Amino acid sequence: MTSLPERGEAPPSNSLCEEDTAAAVASSSTSQHKEDSSSKQSKASILSGVFTPPFTIFEGQQGSSPACEKKSPKPSSGSYAWSRILRRFVGSGSMWRLLGCTKVLTSSDVWFLGKCYKVSPEESSSDSDSKSGHAAFLEDFSSRIWITYRKGFEAISDSKLTSDVNWGCMVRSSQMLVAQALIFHHLGRSWRKPPEKPYNPEYIGVLHLFGDSEACAFSIHNLLQAGKSYGLAAGSWVGPYAMCRAWQTLIRTNREQADAVHGKENFPMALYVVSGDEDGERGGAPVVCIDVAAQLCSDFNKGQSTWSPILLLVPLVLGLDKINPRYIPSLKETFMFPQSLGILGGRPGTSTYIAGVQDERALYLDPHEVQMAVNIAPGNLEADTSSYHCSVVRDLALGQIDPSLAIGFYCHDKDDFDDFCSRASELVEKANGAPLFTVVQSIEPSKQMYKQDGGLGCSGSSMANDDDLDDSGEAGEEEWQIL
Repeated sequence: MTSLPERGEAPPSNSLCEEDTAAAVASSSTSQHKEDSSSKQSKASILSGVFTPPFTIFEGQQGSSPACEKKSPKPSSGSYAWSRILRRFVGSGSMWRLLGCTKVLTSSDVWFLGKCYKVSPEESSSDSDSKSGHAAFLEDFSSRIWITYRKGFEAISDSKLTSDVNWGCMVRSSQMLVAQALIFHHLGRSWRKPPEKPYNPEYIGVLHLFGDSEACAFSIHNLLQAGKSYGLAAGSWVGPYAMCRAWQTLIRTNREQADAVHGKENFPMALYVVSGDEDGERGGAPVVCIDVAAQLCSDFNKGQSTWSPILLLVPLVLGLDKINPRYIPSLKETFMFPQSLGILGGRPGTSTYIAGVQDERALYLDPHEVQMAVNIAPGNLEADTSSYHCSVVRDLALGQIDPSLAIGFYCHDKDDFDDFCSRASELVEKANGAPLFTVVQSIEPSKQMYKQDGGLGCSGSSMANDDDLDDSGEAGEEEWQIL
């Protein structure tokens, strides 16, 4: 178990040390000692302990000894060397990735992207053939789209950079959130990655969109280009607010290009970026305006009154140097929304895709693993998609999350959006004066709204009255709630 790297540090390697592996091979090949029955039993005992189902993986933020690794009396002769090598292998990240063996989750419920899993520590010793909550959670987790650092892709614009290592984690985290929205839209929340090929065309089509080249609609190349006006640049870290705006610009551009050539829409839903202030940095609880959402859906449907699927991105600043504890209960409850798409967030300077919670821990997919670039052709149903999925569940204390984050929600129709608004309003009532965001039907005429890029819609935030503006045209600081 290793901590996530800070910004500027190389990500830790989870692979088994090659020197240790070579030593193990050399030791095994040169040893002429014949193992007796007791040493064979010792090996069998070790392996049986390692290969006990369920094969699950769960890494905390700091190292701890795995529950499945049991201490045993030191065997003699060759079996001791073997067991020492095996214990070292068991302690490596590669072993967990290979076997899926780890400490057992606590007995508390796991909430993962709107779905609850009942997890019991006794499940690991159960002989039942029925799928446990633990196993079902791991199947769900490993089916989510995992997007990480890549190397070896075509250079980004004029930067000559062919890798996003140490700076692209926010971009990758945002790609994961949007990818889940597309999977939910095309395949539904209950979809799980099938064990055999050929794969579903919609699944392959989603992965193609996130390839690492300008030809792929939602590539890191195109996101950086779209976010230039918000400070996105190759080699530079970016915050969640700017990332959300970059997505807004990219989707608008993509839509305009599709309309120009009467092509197929790559993003089959409206996008609503909700923030509390036009520059996104001064705080104020964002306001989800139902009328604005309706207008965005109408614009998506080219003026028709019918409702469309909609993705909501809510950038938030929930503290100064660290997250204000008052917001944590509400933050946890957003994962209980059926519309939940998780959070762009992590430790300061280290973005991850937080997709679930258990107790006071956030469960996340980590983009800080370097993989070779891969572009999956949209019609290749036999493609190797293993680099887009991960079974390593990492956790982080909720109190350690960077206060600057963004929450995502996907509503597939009007009833789903209404349900979201109802749940959000109930959450406001339980927030004790510290809501994450609020919901209103419409913005009062006396309040100002600003246009989202390219007429894509309006922010649902309530802005200050003209009388509240100072000489610079901005609201006085005393008028804003500092989160």
